[in-house]
Amino acid sequence: MLPVSGPHRDRIVGRLWVLSAGLCMSVGGPIIRLADESTAWQFLLYRSLGAALALLAYLLVAGHPVLPAIRRTGVTGLIGGLCLAVGFIGYVWGVMNSTVANALFLISASPLFAALLAWIVIREPVSRSMWVAMGGVMVGVAIMIGEGLAEADLFGDLAALSAALGFAGFTVCIRRGRHTDMSPTILIAAVIAAAVSGTMALAGGAGLAVPLADVGLAAAYGVLVIGAGIFMLTIGARHVPAAELVVLSLTEVVFGPIWVALAFGEIPSLLTLAGGIVLLGSIVGQAVVGMRRPD
Repeated sequence: MLPVSGPHRDRIVGRLWVLSAGLCMSVGGPIIRLADESTAWQFLLYRSLGAALALLAYLLVAGHPVLPAIRRTGVTGLIGGLCLAVGFIGYVWGVMNSTVANALFLISASPLFAALLAWIVIREPVSRSMWVAMGGVMVGVAIMIGEGLAEADLFGDLAALSAALGFAGFTVCIRRGRHTDMSPTILIAAVIAAAVSGTMALAGGAGLAVPLADVGLAAAYGVLVIGAGIFMLTIGARHVPAAELVVLSLTEVVFGPIWVALAFGEIPSLLTLAGGIVLLGSIVGQAVVGMRRPD
């Protein structure tokens, strides 16, 4: 029988939060595809503003004064915010300059980076089953998009790779600060991303004016995908080791192509479906092993 109290229960609940976060974030690719009348910097600006407003509302409703809450995250929170801002920017540029599948494949390298960073920074061990699960994840996603990888845009792939590094760094930072409310780190990242994106949009001549439909899509992305998805990831990170945290959240990689198929009629190939089964099996298998293993 699975434990239902104490740290065991916390780990189980943490994994459920992380799995839910992956599902929430899986709608990001389709939303970016719909916002086709704005540049990447313009979309990033309004997405970041939406996320910042959502986090501000949370902190105010929860009764947490904003500046003290940010200060409590310390240097770890600032570094985590910078890493997450890199992830935000790299993800959008990756999707806009490559296929959603290629972007998700490269971003799925985050568990490897997170495991290495966690071992170096916080001396967090990685279990044998986790390494097996990460290998399964990489094999599954490689099957899903391997046939089209050679045609991917190099810039888009590099952007997605930078996103993977950013998300891994953020994961380790919130694990290191797990005894503190690290949700303000998302607000820090949103403010940094908005400042950078707005500056680049103006410097590039695109300006800040975009159709209201794209503003709405970008803001909805910020509120739902970032404000809700990454917030759930932050909660789950308090009770889940860094590498496992990212592996479980890779439900995004499974469901992202499904939403694209439903919204745009892009039917996955048999290889994509086969890879999705391998990947999902790895994620679920690790979750089950983790829940049954004594902590």
